[in-house]
Amino acid sequence: MNSDFSTYSDSELYALLRGKKQDAEGAFAEIYGRYSQRVFAYCLRVTGSHDDSKDIFQETFLKFYSSAQSKGIIDNVGGYLLTIARNICLNYKRDEKISYQIQDYNVRSNDIGYDQKELLQIVSRALEVLEFEQREAFVLRQYHGLSYTEIAQILGDSETAVRNRVWRAKEKIKNILQPILEDLSK
Repeated sequence: MNSDFSTYSDSELYALLRGKKQDAEGAFAEIYGRYSQRVFAYCLRVTGSHDDSKDIFQETFLKFYSSAQSKGIIDNVGGYLLTIARNICLNYKRDEKISYQIQDYNVRSNDIGYDQKELLQIVSRALEVLEFEQREAFVLRQYHGLSYTEIAQILGDSETAVRNRVWRAKEKIKNILQPILEDLSK
């Protein structure tokens, strides 16, 4: 088997997870490299807790790896990983293990001014007041750039419901930010 797993498609890599140990390890490492940042960022933005995000992140990849033994073909590996992460996030929320802590939001910024950093922190805090379903749809749309169709598949809802959640989330964030932005412009 070719040891350069970067040339394989996601579907091919997923199929290799059921193969020989060496191939499975290489395929998993490549998938992990492609999607780990995206999955962790999703978990962090949805839960608001760095510690819970790490736990959910690890559990996501463990479930993903073990699913290769029972699942057939996966065409959208990135979407499948986000679906697993979403389900684990929902379980954490159901079990009331999620605590929202503002200080856990880390905004990566290179060469942006103080005002922009402050605004990004305010937006991160505004995410906390959104209902879970709105926050989740907003994060998938705005931070991960997924289409409404892709989000609907991940969430198991209609595209109309997803559009509605994203719109409501934007409206709430706009209402929260409006007084602050007016204050900054003075």
